[in-house]
Amino acid sequence: MRAVLAGSLGVALALGLTSPASAATGPEVTACPTALPADTTCYGGQDVNGAHYTIAMPKVWNGSLVVHSHGGPDLGAPTPARTTDDLTRWSVMVREGYLWAGSSYRRGGYGTRMGAADTENLRKIVVAKFGEPRKTFLHGQSWGGDVAAKTAEIYPRSYDAVLLTSGVLAGGSRGYDYRVDLRVVYQYYCGNHPRPTEPQYPLWQGLRADSTMTGTGLRARLEECTGITSTTRTPLQQRNLTDILAVTRITESALASHLNFATFTFRDIVHNRLGDRNPFSNKGVRYSGSHDDAALNAGVERFSADPPAKRDLSYDSDITGTIAVPVLTMHAIGDPTAFVEHEAAFRASMGWRPNLVQTFTTETEHSALSDSEYASALKALVTWERTGRKPTPASVAASCPANDAKYGKGCFFNPSYTPASYASRVNARPGGTHWPALTPLQSFLWERQGVRGIAP
Repeated sequence: MRAVLAGSLGVALALGLTSPASAATGPEVTACPTALPADTTCYGGQDVNGAHYTIAMPKVWNGSLVVHSHGGPDLGAPTPARTTDDLTRWSVMVREGYLWAGSSYRRGGYGTRMGAADTENLRKIVVAKFGEPRKTFLHGQSWGGDVAAKTAEIYPRSYDAVLLTSGVLAGGSRGYDYRVDLRVVYQYYCGNHPRPTEPQYPLWQGLRADSTMTGTGLRARLEECTGITSTTRTPLQQRNLTDILAVTRITESALASHLNFATFTFRDIVHNRLGDRNPFSNKGVRYSGSHDDAALNAGVERFSADPPAKRDLSYDSDITGTIAVPVLTMHAIGDPTAFVEHEAAFRASMGWRPNLVQTFTTETEHSALSDSEYASALKALVTWERTGRKPTPASVAASCPANDAKYGKGCFFNPSYTPASYASRVNARPGGTHWPALTPLQSFLWERQGVRGIAP
């Protein structure tokens, strides 16, 4: 066991040898995005690890701070545009009187604990510039929901409450299983990723390390196989598309983006973060919903995860349920990217603790919900933290019309909705679990043994 741990730790240390820390810049006054009120003051800079950040101070500050963890992960180099785009999308929080801060993270690619460290670094920069806020709230969106939850676990004294929206909350060790399934099911039907004439590689890699394929090239292969954008598909294209969607339960509108993730982000996780080790498995999964399930299950590629690789991904990104402060989540029932069943996985990870309230909307969006809803969720969370009176999905929904009078974006809460189990939407791995893949005890023991997971 110690030899395995030492070997994987060596890989993690090697992966950590990225660009050296740079000299910090800022915070310096910079132009605000046009979506913000004209009297907002914005600041920009770069921390010692290379992460860009943007800070927005409203003219009338309520004394509290919202620190934002963005989604993705982005695979390119970090840029200031990442943070200004996020500020534009959640300008409602500045309009509500909060000091807002968002980080680009120090590099592109996967790394939940890296994102958590950069989020916490930014909080310290804000405190050094403006003093200790009255309260500090943490907001995570999409994969940033995972980052924010991990941030709250690692830095429990830094944040007073947590808002998670459209969160990828099942963790890395199980949260991408449906994309693993997509990767192998797509190849079974399409056979062009890779083509028979190209170098072959196991599909858990996503894409071979030296491939020059682009997103445009991948989309062309998807079009070739399924005619996804065509109004005159061939019968074979239509059958391929129908079978892929039915088996994976991915919506047609989101198929290209999920395949993109299962290609390029998987390559990043496997080659760049885990030293070419496999954290994914589909051994024993029974696929269903196609025109010929027997043939599909007999012909689809199978593989098993390397246990240390799965452990490292789990340590990096799985949620242990040790968040002690109030947590409020908001998720669209029809989210095509992070299925709403992620919330069931998160509820299981939290172990039915009393500090979690989950709200749901009837929207079919992922990247941005209604400003009126964001304002309602944030106000409910702030009141809960201040008074100790726990909100309910019904009370959050009831508060929305008053906020919609200000923002006019609509209120779509469904207070009676409860998501089905994660396993009801995503194929369970035989012998695995859809309960927390990482327990607090495992996390503690792994830290004592020197496990680093995915290095910064």
